[in-house]
Amino acid sequence: MNMQHGDQHVAEGDVNSTPAREAWLARLPASTRELLAEDAHWFLHQSLSTPCLNVVNAAEGVYLEDASGARILDFHGNNVHQLGHGHPRVIAAMIKQLQQLPFSPRRYTNETAIALARRLAHLAPGDDNWKMLFAPGAAEAMSMALKLARRATGRYKTISLWGSFHGATMDTIAVSGELLFQKGLGPLLPGALHVPPYLPRQCVFHCGERCLLSCARYIDTVFEQEGEIGAVIVETIRNTDVVAPPLEYYRELREICDRHGALLILDETAIALGRTGRMFAIEHYGIQPDMIVLGKGLGGGIFPLAALLARDELNVAGDTAIGHFTHEKSSVGAAAALAALDTLEDEGLIERAARLEEPFAAMLHAYTSRFSCVGPMRHLGMLFALDIVQPDQPDVSWNAGAEVILYEALARGLSFKVSSGSVLTFSPPLIIEPTQWEDACRILAASIEVVLNA
Repeated sequence: MNMQHGDQHVAEGDVNSTPAREAWLARLPASTRELLAEDAHWFLHQSLSTPCLNVVNAAEGVYLEDASGARILDFHGNNVHQLGHGHPRVIAAMIKQLQQLPFSPRRYTNETAIALARRLAHLAPGDDNWKMLFAPGAAEAMSMALKLARRATGRYKTISLWGSFHGATMDTIAVSGELLFQKGLGPLLPGALHVPPYLPRQCVFHCGERCLLSCARYIDTVFEQEGEIGAVIVETIRNTDVVAPPLEYYRELREICDRHGALLILDETAIALGRTGRMFAIEHYGIQPDMIVLGKGLGGGIFPLAALLARDELNVAGDTAIGHFTHEKSSVGAAAALAALDTLEDEGLIERAARLEEPFAAMLHAYTSRFSCVGPMRHLGMLFALDIVQPDQPDVSWNAGAEVILYEALARGLSFKVSSGSVLTFSPPLIIEPTQWEDACRILAASIEVVLNA
């Protein structure tokens, strides 16, 4: 595991209103541009989405196929595609469930949903003393966590981190630390406090080369000064730029929460289910959280499904509605999730991700280290990040360069995420073959070379 921080975040991902985006769109076939214009006509415009990047017609395994028939290695996938796209085992399970029980009305249960709850409880860290609720998406699951934390502690304030992302609903953008999602929306959820994250290369506490965990200890100070704080919410590992705190950070955080009677809520929406080489990212640390939020790949990359896992002692809200979602015990979603978990286990994909991490990192380094604009690399399991810096200025981020590298790579058949303005983030499916990874490294190197020689 190699973790150091890259550049300070600018936005949660690549935006859709820059000159580089316009230049990219001009390269697309006229028929694709017509479809994109039609899409932009009917959908409300929003940053990071509409107007869109391209049109896809098909998705299978590690590839997307766009409207012109070009195949694209998908190392973005919104982190739902641990199994790749359209895994046949997930599809078969969904079809079987659709034919038997296509919908389970609220206030009823079904065997498939019960089986999924039991399975997740057994898989979660520690003993199986977990309870849970399902929801259509992780923002709703995080919303349930916020409600439950208030009910269980009697306190309404939370602490979360600058630059974090926990969902795009009004309550979850309040606890998120992304200004992009908050600006212009007026007063948000009260009591949402934010503190600096673990960023060793840009530590606001100026710890220097030897990390003193001042960022964690500052949380203790906030508890002492604020009061009414019921929970600390963190992304166990920031998947957007692949930043992972050391073990001591989470030990300190757990001790602080225990000392102040607060809950530790982990958001593992994008990084659980094998992405980091463990079923849950917190397994790298051996810390027991009070709640865990899951989503994205839980539905096998097909069905929208999320879950809130909470320790049994938090089962204290039986007289109110924490979730109450129409699809809260979706039989089809549970079937997809069970098939996904079976596939992860039977195909050894989690162990495979851990095993291939170092060889893949070495290959990525071999293809890119010669370029003056490539800064530090961080990696964990099947998560990789490269900092893009000003050529021969390793301490200065190069946002414009990172964006153009993305579009050059897209033109050559590789999709990935640009995070924090200047971080190239690669999240390949866990089924990725070494030859496909090398294809991606080759495309990336060619794209960087074009940008540097422009």
